[in-house]
Amino acid sequence: MPKPGVIAAVKGFRDVLPDESRQWEALEEAARAMFVRYGFGEIRPPILERTELFARSLGETTDIVEKEMYSFADRDETGVTLRPEATAGVVRACIENGLMHREPEVRLFYLGPMFRRERPQRGRFRQFHQIGAEVLGRDDALADAELLIMLTRYLASVGGKDVALDLNSVGDSACRPAYRERLRQFAQVHLAGLCGDCHRRLERNPLRIFDCKVEGCREIVARAPTVLDALCEDCRVHLEAVRRFLDQEGVAYRMKPGLVRGLDYYSRTAFEIVSSGLGAQNAVGGGGRYDGLVAALGGPRMSGVGFALGLERLAMVVAEPGATDRALAAVVLPLGEEALAPALALATRLRNEGLAVVLEPAGRSLKALLRAADRRGARLAVIVGEDEIRAGRATVRDLVRREDRPQALGLDAPGPELARSVRVLVGAPS
Repeated sequence: MPKPGVIAAVKGFRDVLPDESRQWEALEEAARAMFVRYGFGEIRPPILERTELFARSLGETTDIVEKEMYSFADRDETGVTLRPEATAGVVRACIENGLMHREPEVRLFYLGPMFRRERPQRGRFRQFHQIGAEVLGRDDALADAELLIMLTRYLASVGGKDVALDLNSVGDSACRPAYRERLRQFAQVHLAGLCGDCHRRLERNPLRIFDCKVEGCREIVARAPTVLDALCEDCRVHLEAVRRFLDQEGVAYRMKPGLVRGLDYYSRTAFEIVSSGLGAQNAVGGGGRYDGLVAALGGPRMSGVGFALGLERLAMVVAEPGATDRALAAVVLPLGEEALAPALALATRLRNEGLAVVLEPAGRSLKALLRAADRRGARLAVIVGEDEIRAGRATVRDLVRREDRPQALGLDAPGPELARSVRVLVGAPS
């Protein structure tokens, strides 16, 4: 308690002192190192944005916009807001700066403070900090799976304790409206047992009843029809592919049918990182696919998927992380759908050995893939096609000398052996 006459910090805002700050710095450096391995670049959007950006992205009737934002009129009467989240600002920056026109795929990560005027709680304050990443321009299941693999590898690298990945699909514009109506009809039958907040949620968006923490509501909602039973064929196939890639790479996850996203631009993959050591408020972070957000903010029709971690809560569930290598060593190029799984396995083993590797999506010619690899500034392109799969060895092309190297990488070789070969090829110390 401050002494009389001493000016205290504003409620919900706090000082991050040196001991904690050192831990945060280590977490941030580990994030930078891991995300760069996956081909992400750092963006630093402004803390202050136009209020209409969040009204349009989050929805004017959401609790965040109606009750929690720090908004005010600038001197020219422009409505401005301290950002309550970063995804909308990242998308706005991409549209305004034409990043989508330079590259068909944009990979960005960010670190920094967010602001919401809500009740302070353990690990969550009115100024809080996030580490997040966004992939724009990809609508395939591999993009979702890679993002989740990167996220879980990062949590493992910093010593995450008692953390789990919860996974679901929220469908899309083809199947979600019918499910929303089924949920509304279910809730109407049980209306007397639902709280007043859930009554309001039914008017605005029935999916939000899954967010209610009232025990009586939770018992009713546990019996509600699930979105997994209502997925259309395209959404079902997408979810199965995400799960197949996660299973292949040994990523543990739990299916959670009650995990939802309330806004219409969210689609298909939704996920949360939770920790059993945090009590009732156990979410460390989360994210999902938002294929309608870019268009909603005035950009082209472009898909996106991303996540955000709360740094305060993350710091509560991790050990001190170590430093990692940053340089981009290679780009893995899968030629065709059948090459995706072995290409992903190869890239994962190299990354696990501390090498920075980007895995390109399939569906383009070798010439186009090589151009993409060249633009990323990598020394090596690792090609995986039908011939390579039959031979069990990936072709290695030197992007500086413009020639194939005689050394090939065994698709089933152990990670350390692969990493030594790549380090020799790029002239790095082993």
